[in-house]
Amino acid sequence: MKDIKVGLIGFGTVGAGVVKLLTENAALLQQKLGAPLTLKTIADLDIITDRGVVVPPGVLTTNVNELLNDPEIAIVIELIGGYEPAKSFVLRAINAGKHIVTANKALLAVHGEEIFAAAAAKGVEVLFEPAVGGGIPVLSAIRGNLAANRFSTVLGILNGTCNYILTRMTEEGAEFATVLKTAQELGYAEADPTFDVEGIDTAHKLCLLVSLCFGTRVKLEDVHTEGISSLSPVDITFAREFGYKIKLLAIGKCDGERIEARIHPTMIPLKYPMADVDGVFNAIRLAGDFVGPVMFIGRGAGMNPTASAVVGELMEISRNILAGIGRRTAPLGYLDGAVVALPLKPMGEIVSKYYLRFSAVDRPKVLSRISGVLGDHGISIESMMQNTRSDQGSVPIVIMTHEAREADVRAAMAEIDTLDIITEKSHLIRIEDNLE
Repeated sequence: MKDIKVGLIGFGTVGAGVVKLLTENAALLQQKLGAPLTLKTIADLDIITDRGVVVPPGVLTTNVNELLNDPEIAIVIELIGGYEPAKSFVLRAINAGKHIVTANKALLAVHGEEIFAAAAAKGVEVLFEPAVGGGIPVLSAIRGNLAANRFSTVLGILNGTCNYILTRMTEEGAEFATVLKTAQELGYAEADPTFDVEGIDTAHKLCLLVSLCFGTRVKLEDVHTEGISSLSPVDITFAREFGYKIKLLAIGKCDGERIEARIHPTMIPLKYPMADVDGVFNAIRLAGDFVGPVMFIGRGAGMNPTASAVVGELMEISRNILAGIGRRTAPLGYLDGAVVALPLKPMGEIVSKYYLRFSAVDRPKVLSRISGVLGDHGISIESMMQNTRSDQGSVPIVIMTHEAREADVRAAMAEIDTLDIITEKSHLIRIEDNLE
C-alpha cells in the first residue's frame, strides 16, 4: 500500500495540532483515504520545547533543507506564518514538485499571485482552507459545491479576538481597553494585538475571499480597513436601542463591473443570524445567484479547528496523488486566464445607511442646524434619538440615515464638526441591513 509522505514546516500551536490529529486519527484517515499519511519530517528552529505530542525519533530537524530536498515528501505544510522565510520555503517546495498546504493568509494575500503562478507552472496544488475561518470549510465550498454560482456578496466575521472583545463590550458595557486586557490574559489576544484589533488580519482573509468569490485579485493596501479600538460602549448601547449589534465585518460585493472590499465596524440587525455569532466564533455569509444566501459558522482559529482544516486539505491532495492526478483545481477556483482585474469602488462612492453620533451643547435649534447640514448634502434622516445632558454639559444626538453616499456623509460630518454647537468630533458607523 502506497503511503503519502508529508513534511511540516513550523511546529507551533497549529503544527502540534496537526501532529496530534494525524496520530490520534491515523486509522480513521487511512479508512477514508485508502493509504497512510506519514509525517516524515518536521522542521522548526525550536525542536526542544515540549509541545504535548509524541513525535517519533528522527522526525524533528532544525534544517529545513532536509525536508525541502527530500524527494519522498510529496506534500509540504507551511505553518510558520508571515512573508519571509515562508515565501522562499513555499516557492522552493513548489519548484521541487511538492504540493502545498498553508494557513498563511498574509503570505497569500500579498504574494499569492506569484505563488499560484509557480504552482501552475509545476502542475502542483496550493490549498489554503485553514487560512480563512480556521476549521470552517468555506473555501472548499466556494471552489467545490458552490462553484456553479455567481456570487454578489461575501460578508464575514473573520477575527475571533475582535468578536470576543465586541461580545464582552456588548454584554457588560465595558470599555475596549478593559476587555482587551482580559482577552490578552486569557490568550485570545496577542501581546501586540494590532493585527487583530485594527482589522489587518481580517483584511488578509477578505483578499482571499474576494478573489475566490469574484474571480479577481485585490491588493491588501487597497482594502479600506478600520479596526475596533475607537469603538465606545455608548455606541454599542445606542445600536441595541435601535435594534442592531456591532460587529467587525469584512464586506465584499460585486456588481459585475466593480467590487467593494472593506473592513469596518458595522451595525447589523439583531434579527439576523450573524448577530448571534458571539465570542471567538467566526461566520461567513455568501450570496449566490442560484443557491441564495448560505452561512458558515464555527471556530475561526485555535489548534484543533485549524489542524482539522490542514489535514482536510492533505486528504484532498492525497486522493489526487493516489488517483495519479497532479493539479486538479486552480487555487482560486477559476482557470488562471479567467482571473480578471475588476476595478475597486472607491469608499467615497459606496452607498450605505449610517449611524451618526454628535455631541452638542444643550440649546435651542441644535438639531435643526445639524439636520440642515445633512439635508444640504442630500442625506435623509430615518430616525433620531436625543439623550439627556452628560456630565460635561453636552447632549448626545444620534441620527440614523436612509441610504446615502459615503462622500456626502463625510462632507456633511466635516461641516457639522465646525459648528460652534459641537463639543467633540462626531462618530460614524455604517449599517448593513439588506441581508435577506
